[in-house]
Amino acid sequence: MASGPTYMTVAEVADQMRVSKMTVYRLVHSGELEAVRVGRSFRVPESAVQEFLSKSYFQAG
Repeated sequence: MASGPTYMTVAEVADQMRVSKMTVYRLVHSGELEAVRVGRSFRVPESAVQEFLSKSYFQAG
């Protein structure tokens, strides 16, 4: 079996980012977070979550 990108559900992304599922849906619909639509649900590549989080860091102070 070929190993490809790992996909996460919206609930898994919300748990990892410590936000609500609605926040993840907003990020997906606004285009800030890459996602693939599978039927009526979304799957988010794990690499997209890591990229989003790394871009979200800011210098405090």
